[in-house]
Amino acid sequence: MEDKQVITYPNGNMTMTRWMCDDILIGHGLSSFRELFSHPAHSDNDVVRLHFGLRGDYLFTYQQLGKTYDLIGGHHNFMYSHPFDMVVENKTLELEIFGVQFPREKFLSFTQHASDQLKRFAEKVVAGQPVIFTDTWGALDSQMEQVIAQIRYSKYAGDFQRLFLLSKSLELLVLSAESCTAAEQRQSIYLKSKQDTEKIIAVRDLLNARLDSPPSLTEIARTVGLNEYKLKRGFKEKFNNTVFGYLTDQRLHLAHQFLRDTGKTAAEIAAELGYATPQHFNNAFKKKFGFTPFSVRNNP
Repeated sequence: MEDKQVITYPNGNMTMTRWMCDDILIGHGLSSFRELFSHPAHSDNDVVRLHFGLRGDYLFTYQQLGKTYDLIGGHHNFMYSHPFDMVVENKTLELEIFGVQFPREKFLSFTQHASDQLKRFAEKVVAGQPVIFTDTWGALDSQMEQVIAQIRYSKYAGDFQRLFLLSKSLELLVLSAESCTAAEQRQSIYLKSKQDTEKIIAVRDLLNARLDSPPSLTEIARTVGLNEYKLKRGFKEKFNNTVFGYLTDQRLHLAHQFLRDTGKTAAEIAAELGYATPQHFNNAFKKKFGFTPFSVRNNP
């Protein structure tokens, strides 16, 4: 079941959408504020929290661990403590977040045969100890963005919706664990400063805003203030994908969503997303997914 509400604060508001599935709470929040401020929060829910920062920069203080993380839009991690206290200090006036809360026992049942790092995390959950999966937060990639979009715009209802939300929640958990583990093991070679990382995040946001008319590498480099060498290698280091590969993934996943959820023809979608010809779009789509755009249609 989907529930939407607007939460009003003294200096802004948040539009919150929630879904429930087998006691798993899924939520999307978009906040808009008039000023920068610190916001404490407390919860007594005994859950493991999977968190995705989609847009916006903020300081996140995890009180039970006594740690503060300086986070740039496009990150994820998961954590546990009971109770749970945090302070968010926003550094931008808009924040967009997405989260999944797994009840403690349900999370433990899901992770019995998981990776060694996930098992170590689960052991601390069993012991009731506050824990975060890794201090090295993972970077949001195109696959995670698409799963989140699939949840937000799903048209399923009843038992189909329950099964769909359950499968997507678990998919996000697996993707986040794998990504955070890889980020922890990966040595930062090209992105040595927070400023460079922010510029690479800006590259990703620029690509998402220009899916229909992608900017050239030269234009991107000039816009964000990086040379092309550092741009290409820094993007690959952050998102484990090339600039062109990320762009292609985003366009094709969006095309898949259009085919599934709208009445637009393949030719219309191809034109809207900037493909030179419908055949070019058809070939790229088949290469990516293994089937043609026409096979996706609910009513061929």
